Amino acid sequence: MHPQYPAHWEADVVLSDGGTAHVRPIRPDDAGMLRSFYSRLSAESIYFRYFGPRPRLTDKDVVWFTNVDYDNRVALIATIGTEMVAVVRYDRVQPRDHAEVAFLVEDAHQGRGLAAVLMEHLRAAARERGIKTFIADVLPGNHRMTGLFRQAGYTAQSQFEDGVVRMTLDLSSTETALEVRLAREHRAEARSIARLLTPESVAVIGASREPGGIGQTVLRNLLAADFTGPVYPVHRHVRAVAGVRAYRSVSAIDGEVDLAVLAVPAEGVLDLVVECAEKGVKGLVVVSSGFGETGQEGRARQEELVRIARAYGMRVVGPNCLGIANTDPAARLNATLAATLPGRGRVGFFSQSGALGTALLQRVAQRGMGISTFVSAGNRADVSGNDLLQYWEEDPATDVILLYLESIGNPRKFTRLARRISRSKPIVVVKSRGVPGGHRAPVLALPDTALSSLFAQAGVIRVDDLVQLFDVAQLLAHQPLPAGPRVGVVGNSDALTLLAEEACAGAGLQPSPPVNLGAPAGAAEFAEALRSVLPEVDAVVAIYMPPIPGDCREVAEALLEVARESGKPVLATFQGALGMPADLRVGGGPGDDSPQRGSIPSYPAPEEAVRALAHVVRYAHWRRQPPGTVPSVEGIDTAAAREIVAAALRGEGTAASAVAGEGAVGEEREIDATALLACYGIEVWPANLAAGAEEAVAAAERIGWPVVVKSADPEDARRAGTVRVGLTEPAGVRQAYADLAALHGPATPLAVQRMAPQPSVPTVVGVTQDRYFGGVVTFGLGEVTARLLGDQAYRLAPLTAEDAAELVRSVRAAPLLFGEYGYQAVAVEALEKLLVRVGLLADALPEVARMELDQVLVSASGVAVLGARAVLRPVTALRPDVGPRRLS
Repeated sequence: MHPQYPAHWEADVVLSDGGTAHVRPIRPDDAGMLRSFYSRLSAESIYFRYFGPRPRLTDKDVVWFTNVDYDNRVALIATIGTEMVAVVRYDRVQPRDHAEVAFLVEDAHQGRGLAAVLMEHLRAAARERGIKTFIADVLPGNHRMTGLFRQAGYTAQSQFEDGVVRMTLDLSSTETALEVRLAREHRAEARSIARLLTPESVAVIGASREPGGIGQTVLRNLLAADFTGPVYPVHRHVRAVAGVRAYRSVSAIDGEVDLAVLAVPAEGVLDLVVECAEKGVKGLVVVSSGFGETGQEGRARQEELVRIARAYGMRVVGPNCLGIANTDPAARLNATLAATLPGRGRVGFFSQSGALGTALLQRVAQRGMGISTFVSAGNRADVSGNDLLQYWEEDPATDVILLYLESIGNPRKFTRLARRISRSKPIVVVKSRGVPGGHRAPVLALPDTALSSLFAQAGVIRVDDLVQLFDVAQLLAHQPLPAGPRVGVVGNSDALTLLAEEACAGAGLQPSPPVNLGAPAGAAEFAEALRSVLPEVDAVVAIYMPPIPGDCREVAEALLEVARESGKPVLATFQGALGMPADLRVGGGPGDDSPQRGSIPSYPAPEEAVRALAHVVRYAHWRRQPPGTVPSVEGIDTAAAREIVAAALRGEGTAASAVAGEGAVGEEREIDATALLACYGIEVWPANLAAGAEEAVAAAERIGWPVVVKSADPEDARRAGTVRVGLTEPAGVRQAYADLAALHGPATPLAVQRMAPQPSVPTVVGVTQDRYFGGVVTFGLGEVTARLLGDQAYRLAPLTAEDAAELVRSVRAAPLLFGEYGYQAVAVEALEKLLVRVGLLADALPEVARMELDQVLVSASGVAVLGARAVLRPVTALRPDVGPRRLS
């Protein structure tokens, strides 16, 4: 990194066609690169940039353009390989918050989105330097430049004078600009994955004649799948592999190569990456091990692999991965180490584990469940689950998305994407609790329970294990979503129908009385029972376990026919079969034996069927809810809040004190959060410190009766017996003061506070700032039992009204707020509004590392915040999702 500009001004980016480039500020040693770039420009490009002919750059020009101060003058360049392909720059003018801007893209790379992504990065750098407005002088015929500015979402004005259009661009963030940026990111990343999964040719580097070798295995799987394009084995010492002509090197191949699979020792991979780049390869699959999973040397090799590949425009799957597959008849790609590849289906499958990948694909095939595409990311050095989500969102061949995750590279981006995609395509996730050493993965500050809450907020179906992953997937892929939780159970086994009913009740579903048809029941009896039950329920579990195994096709046909008529989900325990039995499948087209929509999934036991159905019912409920928007709330003064935070971090004011002891990080400061919350319209009830019983009585007289006397130590709010409530006269205050002083000792300060309306339910509201997720709002009840059980829920900030409502209802003790178990119903709506305000604070103030409102008493008349503390921490780095597009 150059010492004069911030590290985050450098970035790898994905272009609109799916290729990659590197963005960084220009440096004085780029003079030769600049001359070479300029020599490749057309006369038209030069004319549009400089308003006249300029056949070459003088030495003075080169010095001027390459020597900038990264403040008043900033220039960013895009490089691919060793060549500069685009440049954008600004020069500050008067007034000081204005700057002139211009860009130039090499003709051969125009139309790839380089100017748009460079402008995003230049705008971010300019805003950091206090610039609010760009000015661009454009020739009327330069439609590419004027179109870029108008399409980018800027608030723009233009005027025509002296043959030039002057455009004035407001750099303030707008919803339109954000939408444009995210849409461009989505298209670019989806195309980068499409280039990997739909290659027209594949080279397998390291394909030897050695039986069972990695390279030969991939080659044979490509050939066995009947890949639709040419396959090129590459090996230095053999003429043919598996009967296919081999080449001594990638450069010796006489045709184009879209995808290269690297199956060579790790020490030789980097040289091959450069060779692939020079050949024009568009993507790499590195199945070789010996990278990040092996230690520091391997991690350095892995980082260099990614750096080189991205610099030359290539995405990387792996290393240490199983490979990729696409069952589309137009591709028939099996570039994996797995000989067993499921047939064509509607499920996209991403697995980070290479070792597990083969077993996972076998399980999918055994269930008769097809896939659309499969990617094993291995160490996930580059291509991640987020990239695949972008691709599958656009892929018409994929209806359901399965993810086996060992780490999440950009968690906030994942939740943003998942929340959008889950509205149309279900996402089912198994997330392991550990992170393998080879992964480029953040260390999250949140517990695993928080991750489950954030998945739920985004509509993601998180399951506990791989069996459940496929159980849920086959139901989603082949049956419609249920309209509600009502479940009918029809079967020919009294014991199994009762087990299904009990499983429904335990899973939060609403079972109707089971219908037991008796052991001899056949197709007619099942059809009649289903037709009578289905109108009254939202889904049916059918159980067919004949006492004597025999021909069951008639029963299967009856189930399929009635399910098709009803349009409601039907799932089965059909002779104990697992997956998609042939008798329960709705066949595909000619030559396609994969199950299609309407097939009925079968589970070995009814409890497993019910468990899968419960997941799908919850997902369907989430999907029916409106997505919501963050409410516009009055009484917010974010600027004042930032001033409070900045002053506290400087150590100013008596409320700020350095955090010491276990868990303290860097220059953390703990403050009383009363003033900070007031900026967000949240009142914290004052607690009047009292040095003696008489001071306590005097405070009570000022406040007004009734009052409470309590310990002023925030930690004591978590303990029973630290408060005396309902005090209505001086004698009671004196006695309470004496009791608490004796209990805690003279060193513990005591305070007097006005009494909240009764009855009320104590709750705790908090904020946790995660480096990668950003602000997270936490909620739980303040009862000692709830605290001990860790009954706490989480939602990503900012909160919509719907998020706040779900946050309140997602804790197990929530019924106490709604008038159950003898409690009086309280003002939940007021609590939800408080949570929305806290969410706005958490999102706007990343310096608030932790905050706790403890306790928040909720009564029938409203909420009372009795105390609040916050720990502040300077922000040293941006979240990965903040700012212009970049590959993390």
